[in-house]
Amino acid sequence: MSGAMEKLKETLRTAPEAVQNLIANVKIEDLRSDIVDGTKSSVKMTSDYGAKIADTDHWLKVVNPNDPNGQGPALLEDQFSREKIHRFDHERIPERVVHARGVGAHGYFKLLKPIPEYSMAGVLNDIDRTTPMFVRFSTVQGSRGSADTVRDVRGFALKFYTKEGNWDIVGNNIPVFFIQDAVKFPDFVHAVKPEPHNEVPQAQTAHNNFWDFVYLHSEATHMFMWAVSDRAIPRSFRMMQGFGVNTFTLLNARGQRHFVKFVWTPELGVHSLVWDEVLKLGGQDPDFHRKDLYEAIEVGSYPKWKFGIQVIPEEMEHEFDFDILDATKIWPEDLVPTQYIGEFVLNRNVDEFFTETEQVAFCTSHVVPGVGFSDDPLLQGRNFSYFDTQITRLGINWEELPINRPVCPVMNFNRDGAMKHRIHKGKVNYWPNRFSAVPPTPVSEGGYSDYMQKCVGIKARLNGPKFKEHFNQARLFYNSLSPIEQIHVQRALAFELDHCDEPIVYERMCQRLYDINPSLAATVSKMVGGPLEPPESPKPSTVPTSTTLLKAKALSQLEFPAEIPTIATRKVAILLADGFDATAVKHLKRAITAARAIPIIIAPRRNRIIPAGGSSAGGITADHHLEGARSTLFDAILIPPGPQSVATLHSHGRAIHWVREAFGHLKAIGALGSDAVRFLGEALGGEVIGKVQISGTDGKVVSSYGIVTKSVYSGDEELEWWQKWKIARDEISFVSAFFYEISLHRNWQRDLDGLPNLVAF
Repeated sequence: MSGAMEKLKETLRTAPEAVQNLIANVKIEDLRSDIVDGTKSSVKMTSDYGAKIADTDHWLKVVNPNDPNGQGPALLEDQFSREKIHRFDHERIPERVVHARGVGAHGYFKLLKPIPEYSMAGVLNDIDRTTPMFVRFSTVQGSRGSADTVRDVRGFALKFYTKEGNWDIVGNNIPVFFIQDAVKFPDFVHAVKPEPHNEVPQAQTAHNNFWDFVYLHSEATHMFMWAVSDRAIPRSFRMMQGFGVNTFTLLNARGQRHFVKFVWTPELGVHSLVWDEVLKLGGQDPDFHRKDLYEAIEVGSYPKWKFGIQVIPEEMEHEFDFDILDATKIWPEDLVPTQYIGEFVLNRNVDEFFTETEQVAFCTSHVVPGVGFSDDPLLQGRNFSYFDTQITRLGINWEELPINRPVCPVMNFNRDGAMKHRIHKGKVNYWPNRFSAVPPTPVSEGGYSDYMQKCVGIKARLNGPKFKEHFNQARLFYNSLSPIEQIHVQRALAFELDHCDEPIVYERMCQRLYDINPSLAATVSKMVGGPLEPPESPKPSTVPTSTTLLKAKALSQLEFPAEIPTIATRKVAILLADGFDATAVKHLKRAITAARAIPIIIAPRRNRIIPAGGSSAGGITADHHLEGARSTLFDAILIPPGPQSVATLHSHGRAIHWVREAFGHLKAIGALGSDAVRFLGEALGGEVIGKVQISGTDGKVVSSYGIVTKSVYSGDEELEWWQKWKIARDEISFVSAFFYEISLHRNWQRDLDGLPNLVAF
């Protein structure tokens, strides 16, 4: 879609100087000394040690050029060829065990509301500073070569390059985790990864070992409910919430401590794919999410998140029925509201994937003065594990790599080790020393201050008693979902357990579902062959108290639409063929582009498409042909007028499939003109059209189940569409009504009423 991107760039970048000012930040400047661009350099090829290379295509060998049989052995003395092969052999570093597949981008954080009452951290109090950031998104289970759109938790790690040092929040798009204690992490990862005897399946939880593990570890119950929800199949990285997962602490200047959880919410709203779409995208475009982020930043549609905190005073730590240090529990918004205090924006793609996205390393232990740790047992183990992991992957000097090094001064007596970059002058490399060189920083001058916490207890391999309750919040989550989200959970569990072929696994898991919701359990059991009756000794039902809730707000992602209705960055496929109405298509494209969405022309061939009554000179070049792209790659489809064009589409089976598949995936579909509306109706079939209303001869725009139609089309009266559009329900403006349906993301009512079941897609 590079052609469409190039066209959109010119429209969006109306203030290039302002954009460049946004992109510039101190971290980008810090990286410049390490950036080279061979396409803009006059330097010719050299070896790594600087010797100029005359021939990089032939190994030095013994040869008789005058003898056709004179080919001799290659010579080991060829230092250039040996270096080239040697470097190639060592290009790869160890792949991350989890979060291997990822994508990253640069950006900045801006504080909007200082919080001195909670923290003395400069980054959380200085509203005049702009803090550079690097963010890495990832899947968790799969290898680097797996697909983007699999059902999985998404890593969402933030690195703030603050004036006081690097601050990392190693988050996910789900606020809880599978285990309470870090010592179980190896077992969990082994269980979720491909099974050891045959190395399948790749990047999915639909197998025996995973569901065996989560059954036997009932603390995972809450998390697996999130993992089978729509949160695990996001539409875009740009449309995910993020959570710090663990409980951290904030320390203010008076020495008072508060417990804190971090949360960030996207400006574009929280949106997901549908499951059939996920399955198809895995093969059609495995890089769907990575390309989506890159393209949005490239055209200037920078993703933005509100950054918030949930805060509990230290004296209230034990006033909840759940333990606030338990990473398998949320702090319900009804009890601990999120306070949004800032925002961050991603506005620059990486220059090189390996040196930035692959080598970036995050540690939960990287905090700045004013931010600290709690006794969350998962966090305690992560603080050890992440640092150890980075040493294994990148070496002991990993924090000197350009993407990882702080932008503030760094000085200490840590020395040597493999791949050391910095050169330290001077006679001493220890403290104290006779020069009083590099002394520690007093707390009064900004040195890190550890909270003086009183600890009383016994040494034992135990968790606190509140950690033993594992079901209340799983029920809370399911109860708080919208009806369509609950249906999706049912379908997801039915799919997952259908792929477990050992009866003990899926039968026990169905029993576990009875502990959450009997109706959910019965529905899934019926589909997968599990028990149709609850266990003889079911877990006790949730007893509501002041801090144990039956339902809570902010758990359903449908509570997070875009702050302002928008179709920005949405991709609209325009289906046409020879004989299309050129005026209509021109103005429709203008309107879509003006709304900061991306129009993509789809036709029977990727070539010049000739308009009605015109020639190839006045035609339009398709971005893709019908077989080269599918509806799964787009947010909406549009069928413009033109009798000949529509007739061609009607005779093309793949064009009909485009319409049916988009309908089945609950996307907005627009049809303009009597021929286009008729084609839409015939493609979907009479049984669907008997339920979906379409436009008649009165000229009104009709919106029904996300299908927007207008049978009467007059080019003259529609010429100013692209100037007058708005995102709202409209019976006059086809464009406004169509944009409104796109802005809703999907028409979930279509699914609730069972309409996709009437169409083969």
